[in-house]
Amino acid sequence: MYVKPKKQLGQHFLRNDDICQQISQSLIHPESFTQILEIGPGTGALTKHLLNWAEKELRVIEIDPESVAYLNAFFPSLRGKIIEKDILRLPIEEVMPGQVAVIGNFPFNISSQILFWMLDHKESIPQLVGMFQREVAKRITGGPVNKDYGILSVLVQAYYEAEYLFTVDEHEFDPPPKVKSGVIRLIRKTEQSLGCDPKLFKTVVKTAFNQRRKIMRNSLKSLIESKELLADDIFVKRPEQLSVAQFVDLTNRIAASRESKQ
Repeated sequence: MYVKPKKQLGQHFLRNDDICQQISQSLIHPESFTQILEIGPGTGALTKHLLNWAEKELRVIEIDPESVAYLNAFFPSLRGKIIEKDILRLPIEEVMPGQVAVIGNFPFNISSQILFWMLDHKESIPQLVGMFQREVAKRITGGPVNKDYGILSVLVQAYYEAEYLFTVDEHEFDPPPKVKSGVIRLIRKTEQSLGCDPKLFKTVVKTAFNQRRKIMRNSLKSLIESKELLADDIFVKRPEQLSVAQFVDLTNRIAASRESKQ
């Protein structure tokens, strides 16, 4: 049975078994989760290694009917554990209550959206190991004063410790993508309180980076009414110069200035 990779689903099937094993072994701190969810298993190249986590309940989510038929045929132990849904619409708390480690060779066309989905369900996801386009992987794990540092970096690193693990070359896939891939690991921080209003924090970060060439005084002008606050030295910096902690502090100061105006 052959499953044709589908461009519209962003499918690039990983064929190197050693790399699949390396990805599966990148899950750490097994005491922090009781279940594993693989996103986009395709033909099960990674799945067969995840089945070695015998003490953990494994479920997979796959939207491609052809791949689902393949998995049912060749992985009988997965029957009844295949979720045929769009990951971006999955209420994981309802389907897999408890702590879930998320892993996968993620479809390139929705990989960034998977991270925003993860953040929406962070209370249930203590860990994520995933393969992304290398450019995206670098962006997620990048630090301040770095061209890769951006919205994803700050929002993800506000709640997770991010680590770039290794690079995978194009020829390891069928069909080969046009770019290299990168595998990363995200470990949820012990302290889950961000220390500021999460919604305002997200707005501040997105507004700043949407005009990343501008200094903060110009990009955040629409959010700040206080001229005294805008006079602070931090506002002559560009967003890529600020750490997560500085964005948290800035969010609190914006919130305080708004309250003082009321």
